[in-house]
Amino acid sequence: MSKVAAFGLYPHYTYEDYRHWEGRWELIRGVPYAMTPLPRPRHQRLSHRIAYLLEEALEEAGCPECVALLPVDWKISEDTVIQPDNLVYCGDLPEEDFITEPPVVIFEVLSPTTARKDRILKFALYEEAGVKYYVLVDPDRNEAEVFRLREGRYLREGVFTEGFYTFDLGPCRLNFDFGRLFRL
Repeated sequence: MSKVAAFGLYPHYTYEDYRHWEGRWELIRGVPYAMTPLPRPRHQRLSHRIAYLLEEALEEAGCPECVALLPVDWKISEDTVIQPDNLVYCGDLPEEDFITEPPVVIFEVLSPTTARKDRILKFALYEEAGVKYYVLVDPDRNEAEVFRLREGRYLREGVFTEGFYTFDLGPCRLNFDFGRLFRL
């Protein structure tokens, strides 16, 4: 059962609670966030396009150590489980139903219901967890902001509507074509 948070005001949930919930949820520092409504068709198309372009770029880079994944549980701690829209994970995939190590790159496609959480809460969470690159994709503006972790803080590398950005994944370098992303 869940424990009561400080001052007894709100329940504090854990992974054990989370794994029994129906539907799509994220759990951030013990607070549940419903992943509803389902993403709009444009959001889904962009997410699928990101997955395709990441797969293609990883293949071109000759990088078998890294894989592109669609939403998967990332268990950061006992009270924090996130499902990024798209990510690049380097290393051996665990046997469990979730990953525990930080992805190297995370893409979040903004939507009206998640933009604030993605820009503020997840930004701070990913920064703290050590995700090397965080990309916020805005489907309404056809642009992507790329942030890179430097000395424990995210610095904006640029806003892209076209052109390439090279992600240094460690075992390889991935060239991502933002121009192809927005040609839907």
